[in-house]
Amino acid sequence: MSGDRQATGGGQLPLALRCPPDQRFEAFVGAAPDVLPQLRALATVPGADWCHLSGAAATGKTHLSLATCAEAEAHGHRAAYLPLASARGRLADALQSLHEYDLIALDGLEAVAGGRDDEVALFDFHNRARAAGKAVLYAARGLPADLPLVLPDLRSRLSQCVRIALAPLDEAGRRAVLRLRAQRRGLGLDEAALDWLLRRVGRDLATLTGLLDRLDRASLAAQRRLTVPFLREVLDVDGRGPGRGG
Repeated sequence: MSGDRQATGGGQLPLALRCPPDQRFEAFVGAAPDVLPQLRALATVPGADWCHLSGAAATGKTHLSLATCAEAEAHGHRAAYLPLASARGRLADALQSLHEYDLIALDGLEAVAGGRDDEVALFDFHNRARAAGKAVLYAARGLPADLPLVLPDLRSRLSQCVRIALAPLDEAGRRAVLRLRAQRRGLGLDEAALDWLLRRVGRDLATLTGLLDRLDRASLAAQRRLTVPFLREVLDVDGRGPGRGG
């Protein structure tokens, strides 16, 4: 699960470039029992209820937004993902470019909340998409009632969506994510190595997932398993550290 938003300069995001295997439904850990079925229905069933994801940073909003797009594409529907922070101040133009898509995921409503022109554009988009029978997924750091919106009518429209609240992963959940993502890369990550990563590198999932890609390449090149000595050697935490270039 990853809450990091992926930047783009345009309206829609090419799924071939932006939906890696880590950001699919089967790679999501910690969802309540009804969450994934609800989003799968949105992606695949005409007329399914629209959804509003909410949660703090790194709770999986972007992961699930991209996973829903990927699921729609897998069933022959055209899907688009738009991180709203990339379209702030010009949202009307960005939304206009999405009219041909069957499912649209709009991530980061808080980025445009309070901007009247953007809110009007979003309100108009919502009404057009509803009339056209589109599927829409919203994601934000808060529920519609908690966002600093200036248009009451927009808040009312958003509140009509099925609301899905996401909670941060606990320690066991973070471990499960790392194990799953290591397995998907064919990496052997034992408990000692996992403990070391969580203790010495940090517990932010986006950082840890990025490190798995680096470790995957290093393990393949050296033909070595991910043991603690190998992690020390690759990440060089006593020198440059895992977050620095070199």
